[in-house]
Amino acid sequence: MQFIRKIIEALRRNRKEKYLKRLMGNGLTLGRDVEIIDTFFFDPSHCYLISIGDNCTICPGVRLIAHDASTKKFLGYTKLGKIIIKENCFIGDSAIILPGVTIGPNCIIGAGSIVTKDIPPSTVAAGNPAKVISPLDEYLERIKGMAEGKRIFGEDYFIENLDQKKLKELLNSIGDGIGFIV
Repeated sequence: MQFIRKIIEALRRNRKEKYLKRLMGNGLTLGRDVEIIDTFFFDPSHCYLISIGDNCTICPGVRLIAHDASTKKFLGYTKLGKIIIKENCFIGDSAIILPGVTIGPNCIIGAGSIVTKDIPPSTVAAGNPAKVISPLDEYLERIKGMAEGKRIFGEDYFIENLDQKKLKELLNSIGDGIGFIV
């Protein structure tokens, strides 16, 4: 079973790499060390308007949509806009970034957010529409405080390594709150 899982993962990785190469051939700008996890949608018809900086993480289900065709039926034309994600950003699961948006460096965009306006550097933004909820340094300090005195679990607690004993340890550590894993 694990062998089949590895083959399926290799096929998915190969398919994703080919798709990204095609997008980059059509103008997508992708920085160094960008991690794109699982599924994503980078507007294939207008990928030349999308730029992702170095050291960014793009979580599953993220959609970068560089056009807005809502006016086409009524006006006969579609709006276009650049999407610029600066370096060291984390774009959370299923976030949607719309045309004409720049996300400053060192930002976190919360899961499920819809980003309709620029996000300033070093901030955390979330919601629909996304709004700045805190400066990045304050958010990180708050999370450090939450983790203080709690166990931070290692890779040996990832799903593929979990047995019933480890699972029980993890669940007990989380309790009714939040836990932490590398």
